Amino acid sequence: MKYLVMVQGSQADYEAMSGKPSADSPAWSEKELQAMFAFMSELNNDLAESGELVDGQGLTEPAQTRFVSRDKDGRPVITDGPYGETKEVLAGYWVLDCESLERVTEIALRISECPSPEGVVDPPVVIRPLQDASGGEV
Repeated sequence: MKYLVMVQGSQADYEAMSGKPSADSPAWSEKELQAMFAFMSELNNDLAESGELVDGQGLTEPAQTRFVSRDKDGRPVITDGPYGETKEVLAGYWVLDCESLERVTEIALRISECPSPEGVVDPPVVIRPLQDASGGEV
C-alpha cells in the first residue's frame, strides 16, 4: 500500500533556518541545520534500501509559492505566497510503499525524531493513504 507522509512548516520556520528568529521559531545554527540534513539523508537512504521509498522531497519556503484559482466569474486569480491566513504549509513529503499502516506509522515516528533547536515546536507528521483513479487504495 502506498502512503503520503507529510511534514509541515511555516514561513517563520524557513526564516529561522536561515538565521532569522521569531517568537515561535528560534534561529537554527549551522550545526543544527547539518544535523537535520544528516538525519533526513540517513532516513531517505534507509527507506531506499528497504525498497519503501517511492519519492520524497523538501519544498521551498512559502514565499516562493503561487496560489492559482478562479473567481466567481471564472476569471483566473493568481496570488504569490506566503498567505497571511495560512500558518502552516506542506514543507516536505515522502511517498512510501509499506506493507501496513503500522509500518508507515513507525516511519512517521522516526521522522518526528528529527533534530531541531531547543524551543522549536514540531508539528505532527501526517500520514494519508494514496487513492487510485477508481477511488481504491494504491
